[in-house]
Amino acid sequence: MANLITVGRVVLLFGAIATLYSSSYIAIFLAGLVIALVFAGDGFDGWVARKRGSTSQLGAVLDIAGDRVVENALWVVFAHLGLVGVWAPLVILTRSFTVDVMRSVALAEGKTPFGDQTMMRSRLTWFLTASRFSRAAYGWSKALGFVFLAWFVAWQLPDADGRFLDILYNHQVFRAVGWVLVYASVTLCVVRGLPVIYDAMYYLKEPADRVEQSERT
Repeated sequence: MANLITVGRVVLLFGAIATLYSSSYIAIFLAGLVIALVFAGDGFDGWVARKRGSTSQLGAVLDIAGDRVVENALWVVFAHLGLVGVWAPLVILTRSFTVDVMRSVALAEGKTPFGDQTMMRSRLTWFLTASRFSRAAYGWSKALGFVFLAWFVAWQLPDADGRFLDILYNHQVFRAVGWVLVYASVTLCVVRGLPVIYDAMYYLKEPADRVEQSERT
């Protein structure tokens, strides 16, 4: 069930992305709500898996893959639409590929990103990648940032004049907060990836070197 929710999130995402190119104020406004729903589903699939006792290595990997598709696709689309610089998706994609390759090394050792067989080796890694505070801060900044960008597309349309988004986006403070969320999500993405790469380096070492490092720590 949880895996179906993850797949459903990706399907909804592609529908929302197609709608962003429709030049329809109402359609793009609704696309923003769908994007919010996609991010809400990120936590829901994990909750369902824990509730049903169906957590698995496949589920953990699929959940991360779904998150990558959602995040990377949206950055590329908004760069294509001219709302963010091309450097943003390049940074995100580089971080994603690097972290996922390093995680695959740990996966070969029977370790998962989260859960009982986690690859995490330090409290700092746990805090930055798995703590409720970190996951909430990153999740909310992404969700609100992407909804802000989606509705920014709608606001730029001629038929947005006098409507809800026109009133909202005409406030300079609102736009400033929106852009802060957008670029805060980029920063958090990079910061959260660094300890994962560091911890994964352990699994690249020879067994004897691992024992020596574990004894030192």
